[in-house]
Amino acid sequence: MTAAELLLGTVVLVGASVQRVTGIGFALVTAPALALLVGPGQGVLVSNCAAGAISAVGLCGGWRRVRVSAMVPLVLAAACTVPAGAWVADRLPERVLLTAIGLTVTAAVLLVIGGVRVAALRGRAGAVVAGAASGFLNSSAGVGGPALSLYAVNARWPVREFVPNAQFYGVLVNLFSIAAKGLPALAAPGWLLVASGVAGGAVLGRLLGDRLSERQARRLVLGLALLGALATLAKGVLG
Repeated sequence: MTAAELLLGTVVLVGASVQRVTGIGFALVTAPALALLVGPGQGVLVSNCAAGAISAVGLCGGWRRVRVSAMVPLVLAAACTVPAGAWVADRLPERVLLTAIGLTVTAAVLLVIGGVRVAALRGRAGAVVAGAASGFLNSSAGVGGPALSLYAVNARWPVREFVPNAQFYGVLVNLFSIAAKGLPALAAPGWLLVASGVAGGAVLGRLLGDRLSERQARRLVLGLALLGALATLAKGVLG
């Protein structure tokens, strides 16, 4: 078991903990680090697998609060754009993909921090726009959560309602992404550490959820995401 594999498990543990608390944030926190550890293409795949798994764990306790009718346009729109995102990511050089992931996560963090209000992101049409953007970004860069978060802000969803719906969406959109691209090429120790990170993150996230306020959790997610995004952007630009 190498140091890189141990670091991979640690990154997944941190991301899973964050997502267990907030409903989103796994890819924001981990996508840049995973891109640096195992390459941008494989990093996105690992992010899709782990984010889908931790979303499923979180959904077990909150599935009764899922608004299926509100999620249908989001999920259908994402299903239409996931293949396009996978196609683009498969054809970009590694340096370009690293730069794209860094820029995308940085922009997403700044938009979420700003709480952008856009009339086009309200109602059924807004759900289609947000779902389409989220599906494309999830399969190409592993970061589909911010588009969903911006939709929820503009639709004025309370946090208690957003978390289970985000987890429901996370399960499906990551399954779509895995179906479009396949599983990551990890050795057995890597898979074991990813699974352990997801399981440990589910437990740690539940404990942290009782101790962190919503504002503290939000700052933690965005701060970690921004640091990782800037590091990935620098790696892509400098080669």
